[in-house]
Amino acid sequence: MPSVDLISLVITTYNRSDALAVVLDALALQDDRQFEVIVADDGSTASHQDAMLAAAKASGLALVHVWHPDVGFTASRVRNLGVAASKGNYVVFLDGDCVPETDFVRQHRRLREEGCFVNGSRVMLSERLTQQALNGRTKVPGRSLFFWLGQRFSGGASKLGSLLRLPDFAGRTHARFQWKGIRSCNMGVWRQDFEAVNGFDESFVGWGHEDADFVLRLHNAGIKRKNGFCATEVYHLWHKQASRTSESVNAATVRLRMQSAQVQPTIGYRESKGAEDVVTRRWG
Repeated sequence: MPSVDLISLVITTYNRSDALAVVLDALALQDDRQFEVIVADDGSTASHQDAMLAAAKASGLALVHVWHPDVGFTASRVRNLGVAASKGNYVVFLDGDCVPETDFVRQHRRLREEGCFVNGSRVMLSERLTQQALNGRTKVPGRSLFFWLGQRFSGGASKLGSLLRLPDFAGRTHARFQWKGIRSCNMGVWRQDFEAVNGFDESFVGWGHEDADFVLRLHNAGIKRKNGFCATEVYHLWHKQASRTSESVNAATVRLRMQSAQVQPTIGYRESKGAEDVVTRRWG
């Protein structure tokens, strides 16, 4: 039975244990402790898995590690597997290279609302600042406005707003589907709504637009988008652009579905539960 107060953080990762270590360090600083961590691993190598374990121990966090074999970019499937291993009645999806501010969990809890999902926001970090964060020379969460002003004007951060907190208000919510700005790297959804649309569509493979499809189907099910700007920002660590060879195919599928009222995926959450190639371990 899902826990009423627990928020489940489902964090996707793939062979980037250095970035995940920075994310786990930030989660250890959260001022709202009613959360669990599920690392949804898209097939990382044994050496990266060992580094994840070391990072989890160093951060003092207990976590669930869900892994399946590397068969390419299958973010939809690992997110579904992560939710299957979670216990909370509210799920926040977070990418393993997106570093949360110290009030990240609290702000998602503040904005959650029945009949809505929260579409989070992000601040893009430069390659220079990312390297400083990865090697431990610069801590990202918990910094002052003065620090972020300096980073903004020196090109270290794409925008301000990471420390500005605006109240919950009606203008955050949109009843109609909007493709622009969808952020599955930072998104909160009620478990009951996730299950109602049967999760992410695992027929989307390769980079791109599985999140837009998920949001479209939520809207078709009557769930409204609520934007989390100036509340739930994360700091997106720089990385080289992933291969986008499947983007046009995935985008075409979403455009086709926009002409329908489709709610259910081709292959979804219920179909992936209990898969035999999945390894689940609890650390801490």
